[in-house]
Amino acid sequence: MVTSGKGGVGKTTVTATLGRQLADMGYSVVLVDADVGLNNLDVATGVESRVVYDLSDVLAGRCSVTQALVADHESAALVLPSSPACFGLSAQAFRGALEGLEGDFLLIDCPAGVEEGFHRAVSAAREAIVVTTPSASAIRDADKVIALLSAYRLDDVSAVVNRVRPDMVSRGEMMSVEEVCALLRVPAIGAVPEDDCITLYQQLGRVPDFAPSEKAFRQLAENVARREKKLTAAVRGRRRRRSFWR
Repeated sequence: MVTSGKGGVGKTTVTATLGRQLADMGYSVVLVDADVGLNNLDVATGVESRVVYDLSDVLAGRCSVTQALVADHESAALVLPSSPACFGLSAQAFRGALEGLEGDFLLIDCPAGVEEGFHRAVSAAREAIVVTTPSASAIRDADKVIALLSAYRLDDVSAVVNRVRPDMVSRGEMMSVEEVCALLRVPAIGAVPEDDCITLYQQLGRVPDFAPSEKAFRQLAENVARREKKLTAAVRGRRRRRSFWR
C-alpha cells in the first residue's frame, strides 16, 4: 500500500509513477484505487475516459476483477479504478475483490488519513510506503500513520520523502531526507525532488525522461524491486558550515 497522513503530499502521483517505472522494468503491475471517496488514480494515469467497470461493479457481481482492469496507455501497468459507490466497503470484501488479481506488484493507492479507508487498504497489504513532504505538519501526520501501521504484521514499512528542495536543505531552510526519517523512525525507500514537470506533464501523460524527478522515481522502483534503500544524489543537500569569521 502507498499511504500518507494527509492529502496533497503526492501519494497518488507516487503510486502511478512507481507502477509505471516497475512496468518499464518488465514486472507485471496492477494499480488499485482504494481511495473510494476521491478515486483519482484513473485521472493520474489518464485512463478515466476508458473506464467501463470499477471496483463497485466487481463487488456487485456485474463483472470479474480482471474485466474491470484498464490498460495504462503509458506503460504495461493495469489500473483497477474505484468510485464513491464503494463507500462503506468492508475490509473483508476489499480483500476478497483483490484475490483474483495476479502480478509481480500490486500497488494499493490508499486514502489519506487514518479513517476506515486506511484500515481497509492495509488489511490487504503486505508492505507499506508512507509518503510525506519535509513540512512539519506532513511529518507529524505521517508519524501517526506509522504508529498505526505498527499494529499490523507487515513485512516492511518505509518512507518516500517527496518535494525535497536540496538548495533549501543546504541553507538550513528545509529538513533533509535523513532528518525526516530520523523523526519518523523508518528508513527512506525513496526521495523525490521538487519538480514542476510533474504538474506540467501529468495531464498530458507520463513525466518526461528529462524531468528532475525521473531519476529519483527510477531509483525508487529499483529499491522496491530489489529491496534496497538507495537514494539519488539529486535529493541530497549539503549543509553549509557557518563561519564566525568575516
